[in-house]
Amino acid sequence: MAFDLECVRSSLPNRRIDWHPAVESTMIEASRLAAAGCQSGTIVGAEEQTAGQGRYGRTWHSEPGSGLYLSIVLRYRFAPATLPLVTLALGLAASEAILKVADLACDLRWPNDVLIQSSKCAGILTQLEGSAIIAGIGINVNHSGFPEELTDIATSLRLATNRNHSRERLLVELAGSVDRFCALLEKEGGEPILAMFSRASSFVYGRRVSVDQGHSLLEGTTAGLNSSGFLILQADDGTKNVILAGGVRPCS
Repeated sequence: MAFDLECVRSSLPNRRIDWHPAVESTMIEASRLAAAGCQSGTIVGAEEQTAGQGRYGRTWHSEPGSGLYLSIVLRYRFAPATLPLVTLALGLAASEAILKVADLACDLRWPNDVLIQSSKCAGILTQLEGSAIIAGIGINVNHSGFPEELTDIATSLRLATNRNHSRERLLVELAGSVDRFCALLEKEGGEPILAMFSRASSFVYGRRVSVDQGHSLLEGTTAGLNSSGFLILQADDGTKNVILAGGVRPCS
């Protein structure tokens, strides 16, 4: 079903929303607008991404007309070191929006994955563009299936509920949630975001996981988040490591 952009714009007045039939990546388009000085809250979305960006240079599967593929330009009084906390805040925002629209409670896998029953339904990507942060958010909404290599690890709101959902309503709810969580981070610092993320995630405390860091694979038990939003992993010998980046997966 075609995306009703005017419906969204009527619900989000005074906010620039650029919507494209297809783009290489909404992150690229939003970065261009940010560099040109666009206002905070500007949204760039697309029906399809031909080279959607994931972490570590991976691509994001962007089936035409089925998902919510967008990037938001954020201009808050955040220091560059706050970027990991912004990622956590965006995960909370996506989870809240999904709960409101689809009545699905999500799990959050540090640092940027939103899960439904252990399968990924949404992902977050953040990057700096001058004084702005570009928040890339992809949500699998009405996908009826995935390529074979993703079948065991990805899901959609439709697959989880056996019904379609309004992408327009989801975008409106998501925009409001992003505003609220980012404003909270700006006003009160990272402590409330860390506390809420820890409560919402089954991966933050006491989870046996492996962390793929490209050059090495670490195993241990999660032991919380530090004040910067990084994951603490306790090895079997009691040594604690701060995980700055890496793919976190539960140990079988």
